[in-house]
Amino acid sequence: MGSQPEPAMETHQSNPNDTQPAPIPQITSLPLIDISSFLDPHSSPSARQLTASSINSACINYGFFYLTGHGIPTSKLDQIIMLARHFFASPLFVKNKIRRREAGSSEGGDGARGYQGIGENLTQGRRDIHEAVDLYREWDHAVKTPGAGGEGTYRTLQGPNLWPAEPEELKDVYLEYIDQLQDVGRALVRAMGVALDLGTPTGEPADKETEDEDVFVRNTDRSFWVMRMIGYPRLETPIEDGLSCGEHTDYGCVTLLLADPTPGALQVLLKDGRTWLPADPIPGAFVVNIGDMIERWTNGLWKSTRHRVVHRGDEYRVSVPFFFEPNFEAVVRPLGKCVERTGGKAVYEGSTYGRHLAAKVDSNF
Repeated sequence: MGSQPEPAMETHQSNPNDTQPAPIPQITSLPLIDISSFLDPHSSPSARQLTASSINSACINYGFFYLTGHGIPTSKLDQIIMLARHFFASPLFVKNKIRRREAGSSEGGDGARGYQGIGENLTQGRRDIHEAVDLYREWDHAVKTPGAGGEGTYRTLQGPNLWPAEPEELKDVYLEYIDQLQDVGRALVRAMGVALDLGTPTGEPADKETEDEDVFVRNTDRSFWVMRMIGYPRLETPIEDGLSCGEHTDYGCVTLLLADPTPGALQVLLKDGRTWLPADPIPGAFVVNIGDMIERWTNGLWKSTRHRVVHRGDEYRVSVPFFFEPNFEAVVRPLGKCVERTGGKAVYEGSTYGRHLAAKVDSNF
């Protein structure tokens, strides 16, 4: 898999009852975590516990880590980046054939899916210097209702995905990849439940609100996932004039980021609130971060981390993040054990993920 940066030295012993990040001096890289023990049904309990402990430490101290052992061949990852790069190299009129349209519009848009040109996406009210294609799980959890434009139009998020016609193989390759990523996402959130020491399932029938180590698995069994293809031209302006992608946290569950080898672009804000750490790609590994829904579920025990993209490299940068999200109708509220570990008071109210997502989509453009 090529050379890998050494993870930062750990000065903190992982403990699910910890509530504060440990002081970590001279961080040079995010931790590397191997998820294979949660994908292999024959792995030992001790191997899984070691992985879970590493996840707990990484989520407390960073909110970010590298993920290896996911089982997706590097050749497939390279193909995903290559196909996205091919699409972004297409003429604008070709890209605009799948342009995002407002929900309820006569063009059939749903306000979310499709191509967005450079500067169309907003972060904290400022235009980002990138272009993108957004894909979502098809709306299959509830009946679709006509949009504001009447029959044949769509409400927010209820339209079909707008797939590029070129490269011709992109759709089939990406759909297979999305299936693989969902397997990785399920393994990761299962490991997170173990990392939080939520307790093993009792064997009794469990519903979505049962608070054991499978709570995240049950609430992502119909994950309303999101995938983005993102293209970044070289940023020529000062930071105060705009960013490739502005400072933000991800608003879902966990992000599995695949990016080309461009160094220095993705930057993670460390817990001191001042230091930006480059999260440079490692061949064959994903950069993973937790989102706002995990912060809410854990009552802030694990906090989603702010990050940004500042691309000043010479080449056009391509990334393909996959957001493994809760079910659209999942109710996300602080878990009882996490409330106990964070002072005994819930600091977040419960709400459905779908309501949270729709509000974010409305503010993105």
